[in-house]
Amino acid sequence: MSGVRAELAIDDPSGCPVAEVTEGNGGTARSVTWSDGEGAVTEQFEYDGDPPEGATKVFDYDDAGVYEIERDTDDCVCERIVDFDCPLSNVEVADGTLYVTLHLGDAAELRGLLERLREAYDGVRVRYLVRSGGEAGGGDVVPVDRNRLTDRQREVVTTAYRMGYFDYPRRSNASEVAASLDIAPSTFTEHLTAAQSKLLDAVLETGERARSG
Repeated sequence: MSGVRAELAIDDPSGCPVAEVTEGNGGTARSVTWSDGEGAVTEQFEYDGDPPEGATKVFDYDDAGVYEIERDTDDCVCERIVDFDCPLSNVEVADGTLYVTLHLGDAAELRGLLERLREAYDGVRVRYLVRSGGEAGGGDVVPVDRNRLTDRQREVVTTAYRMGYFDYPRRSNASEVAASLDIAPSTFTEHLTAAQSKLLDAVLETGERARSG
């Protein structure tokens, strides 16, 4: 098998109602699901932060609640991904960022999905990537040549990593990392996106060569 499991982060998931009602509340929305109704979509999620304004609590756990929110039938990010024939394994939201986990048949599908999402949304990142090992219990080690990156791209990725930009939940946001680098947030995003694309290409290309060798 050449399948991949990936977690994507969308920093600005415009139109995502769960991100809108939970942003700034200091919690994490987990187990996000949705169902179509007549003229509206009902979203349900487990949340461990302050009660989100505009959502209705439907169940209580000791350390979290389950909430519902209705929205119109316009496509949100998750629906757009599903429309690309990519079922979602998990959906979470923290501090306004949407995290989705999905399984894809091969590297080409992941590349295609990233291209289409980046046309519609800013700040689409690959947080982790795992390739199927083929045989049960198998796996492969994929070396990545850091020289693919420019000096500036390496500096941006290293600084973002050290400041906890890739942590979950994050310890710093794009504006904070950009300020430490003395660049604009938009420039930071451009460098980071370019670096991630190069590293992703390196990982996938190396694995494909290993399988065909």
